[in-house]
Amino acid sequence: MPEMTMIQAIRDALRLELERDPNVLVFGEDVGGYGGVFRVTEGLQAQFGETRVFDTPLAESAIGGLAVGLAATGFRPVAEVQFFGFVLKMFDEVNHIARMNFRYRGRHPAPIVIRAPFGGGVRAAEHHSDSLEGLLLATPGLKVVIPSNPYDAKGLLISAIRDDDPVIFLEHMKLYRSFRAEVPAGAYTVPLGKARLVREGEDVTVIAYGAMVQAAEKAAAIVAEEDGLSVEILDLRTVWPLDREAILASVAKTNRAVVVQEAQAQAGAAAEIIAQIMEHGVYFLEAPVRRVAAPNTPYPLAQHEDDWLPSPEAIAAAIREVAEA
Repeated sequence: MPEMTMIQAIRDALRLELERDPNVLVFGEDVGGYGGVFRVTEGLQAQFGETRVFDTPLAESAIGGLAVGLAATGFRPVAEVQFFGFVLKMFDEVNHIARMNFRYRGRHPAPIVIRAPFGGGVRAAEHHSDSLEGLLLATPGLKVVIPSNPYDAKGLLISAIRDDDPVIFLEHMKLYRSFRAEVPAGAYTVPLGKARLVREGEDVTVIAYGAMVQAAEKAAAIVAEEDGLSVEILDLRTVWPLDREAILASVAKTNRAVVVQEAQAQAGAAAEIIAQIMEHGVYFLEAPVRRVAAPNTPYPLAQHEDDWLPSPEAIAAAIREVAEA
């Protein structure tokens, strides 16, 4: 089985779906001959032509509007926002995308995927690293996917492209080339809305998504060695819809939970996850749920981001806190 980076896995998913379905179109700023700012779409225009993989103007609102029109006429658009921090420029279109199935009662589905890189730890410029998934969770009608590894990235993206609901597919920049993993060469799907059990444990459940899954694994290793704690890690994969069944099953097993997100505490998905635990699983708990997140400030300048982002040490401290409660 070949090993791929996340970029290679995402490119492979796009290639396979372009081959499979002539109605799949890939477009965005510089995604054609240039291959995108991170080279995710490199080589796809040469293989499939300028009518299937093409550049757009530097206008996110136009990209979103084009996606709406293409979906309404039978295509399956896969649009790229060059950095997710710029999605605010197309949020009027995102709002329309989210309600298309509702508005037309399913007569005109919205098989739209919007891909975008996001996330910190790469010394990017202002507005490039923001974690804005919380805005999407406040917009009913969208599915929101955030993979943590190459295998899931490929399978989840194929599932997203084949889905008749709109999917926002967020790709953490730090994960693009940071490691390789085994990825099947052919097409396969990973179901949307299903979490992945990363590590089994008995004492504390850690719920995370995106790059924070790797941070949680490092934290679990720290507390296992230093404190003898057994930590269970759940990778959400999809922050909407949430896999409530998997979350509650893990919390029922360990009776303690830590929820980790890279976004600021007032943003992200952690508050909704904790609300679901409190509404449906409060009697499982032997300690309050602990949240680990970034401070409630704008994203800092590059020289300060290591101090601002949630660290494995901060997650380890939260694990110890709930274990001792």
